[in-house]
Amino acid sequence: MENIFKWKHFESQIILLCVRWYLKYPLSYRNLVEMMAERGLTISHTTILRWVLQYSPIINRRIRKHLKPTNDSWRVDETYIKISGKWCYLYRAVDSEGATIDFWISTNRDKKSAKKFFNKALKSNHNNIPRVITTDKYYTYEVLIDELIYGGKLPCNTQHRQIKYLNNIVEQDHRFIKRKVKPMLGFKNFKSACSTISGIETMHMLHKNQAGIMNPTEEMEFIHQIMNID
Repeated sequence: MENIFKWKHFESQIILLCVRWYLKYPLSYRNLVEMMAERGLTISHTTILRWVLQYSPIINRRIRKHLKPTNDSWRVDETYIKISGKWCYLYRAVDSEGATIDFWISTNRDKKSAKKFFNKALKSNHNNIPRVITTDKYYTYEVLIDELIYGGKLPCNTQHRQIKYLNNIVEQDHRFIKRKVKPMLGFKNFKSACSTISGIETMHMLHKNQAGIMNPTEEMEFIHQIMNID
């Protein structure tokens, strides 16, 4: 099996510690530099940044087969993130119990972007086909969901509800992501935003016990396991 930590100057455990902490807590790269310095390690903030960008998407991919199934009541909404000084859209969905269904970053808020998000969510192995989808009253969702039903990607009896207060659960869930993203003061480019957000969302899934993780020690052991570290 490929060693994805080959040629790295630091041990894999140290690399994943920095990556996990950055994605999990509202820390800056310079905060982590200081924390590692207290442990006798001299690591630059740019090195930690490269680790986050490299390993976040890998962790996100490898965690998928370990996620518990979500239920069939989807709550869909978007929130804003800043990339290259411009506001972009983070499409997100949770089920009625708050479990993350999926996410998608787009520079636009339109039917094309929403369709890409739904296609990704519907292909994820841990998601049940929705029985009901709750959105805000944005007209695009109504058109898109009808189109997905007509195209056979959603069952013909899928119910679409446009009731704002029922989406409070996903709006509350945005807060974790915003709390982590806010100290970053925006992303420099779209690719780095996608990589970092994928890691933040992954750690949020673990926090919500979507992979059966009960405490920080189990979380560390689980990440080491999926990243093939002894």
